[in-house]
Amino acid sequence: MKPISDRLRDFTGQNIYVGMDVHHKSWKVHIYSDEFELKSFSQAPDVEQLYNYLNKNYKNGNYQIAYEAGFCGFWIQRSFASKGVNCMVVNPADVPTSNKEHLRKTDNVDSKKIAKGLKNGELNCIHIPEIELELDRQLLRNRERLIKNSTRCKNRIKAFLKLHGIEIPGTYSKGVWSKKFIAWLQQLKFQADSGNKAMQIYVTELMFLEKQKKLVDKEVLILSKSPRYNGNVTLLLTIPSIGLLTAMILLTELGDITRFKGLDELCSYCGIVPNCHNSGETERTGGLSRRGNSTLKRMLIECAWVAVRKDPALLLYYKQQISHMKGQKAIIKVTRKLLSRIRYVLINQQPYVNGIIS
Repeated sequence: MKPISDRLRDFTGQNIYVGMDVHHKSWKVHIYSDEFELKSFSQAPDVEQLYNYLNKNYKNGNYQIAYEAGFCGFWIQRSFASKGVNCMVVNPADVPTSNKEHLRKTDNVDSKKIAKGLKNGELNCIHIPEIELELDRQLLRNRERLIKNSTRCKNRIKAFLKLHGIEIPGTYSKGVWSKKFIAWLQQLKFQADSGNKAMQIYVTELMFLEKQKKLVDKEVLILSKSPRYNGNVTLLLTIPSIGLLTAMILLTELGDITRFKGLDELCSYCGIVPNCHNSGETERTGGLSRRGNSTLKRMLIECAWVAVRKDPALLLYYKQQISHMKGQKAIIKVTRKLLSRIRYVLINQQPYVNGIIS
C-alpha cells in the first residue's frame, strides 16, 4: 500500500493548468486546478525544473501549459512536448484581459490570466512550425534584415555627405550604388583625418553587408533546389510578379498551405483583412489590420502592383475596382485575388495560367 503522502499527491485524472510569463532570466508561473487557484511562484528559465516540480507536487496530473509567443520562440513548447506534456503557445493579443488587468500589468497578473484562460478553454494555440522550416524561414528573414541594415547605411552615407555640403555627381545620382560610386566615396578627402576615417567606416560596413547578402542569396538558391521546395518553387514562378526570393519567402512563411481551412483564414494570417467596427446602424471599415504576418503582407502588396502590369485578368479586375474606390484600396482587393491564385497553384499542384479571369 502506498504511503499516505504519496496518495495525497496522486492527481491521476485531474487537470493541472499552468500559465507562464517567460523572460530572459526568470519565469513567473501560475497554477490552477479545475476547482482552485493552487500556486504562484518564480523560477529559473528551465523546462526540467518546472517539469520536476509538477511531477513532485501534482503527480500523474494531466498537465496543460501555456505561454505567450515572443522572444523565446517555440523551444519551450518543443521541450515539454518531448516529455509528453501538452504545451500551447498563444498570441498575446488573444489572451482574455479585463480592464483591471490591462491597467495593472505585472508578471504575476500576466501568468495568472494565461492560466485562467487555459482553465476556461479560452486560449487557442498558434501554429508550431517544424524546426527545419523555422530555420529555413530564419535564413530568409536574415536576408531581409541585411537589406534594411544596408539601406540604413546608405542613408547615413548620404546624410554625412549632405552635412558637409558634398554633392553627389550627376553620373551617380540615379541611386545605383555601383563599384565606381563606392570608389568615388573612398577617394573623398575631408579637412580632418577623422572625417576620412568616418567615411571609411561607413563604406566598409556597407561593403560587408552587401557581401553577406550575396552569400545569403547563394544559400537561398541552393535551398530552393532542395526536394523540400523545388517543386513548389517551380509552380510559383509561373505566377506573374513572383520570383525566386518571393517564392521562397512564401513557402517558408506559410509552411503547409493545406493547414488553412480556406482563403479567409489564409488572408487573415497574411494580414490582408480590414479593421471594421459595426454597431447598430453604423458600419465602419478602416485600413488593413495590424495583425498577421507583416513580411507576407508587405511582399504580397508589392507583388500585386507588379501583377496588374503583367496579367491582363488582374489588370481588368483592378480597373473595375478603381471605378468606385481609390487605387490604394483597389490594390488590396487585387492582393487578395493574387493570394487566392497562389493558394490554388500550391493546393492543386498546377502551374498558373496567365490571363484567366476568376
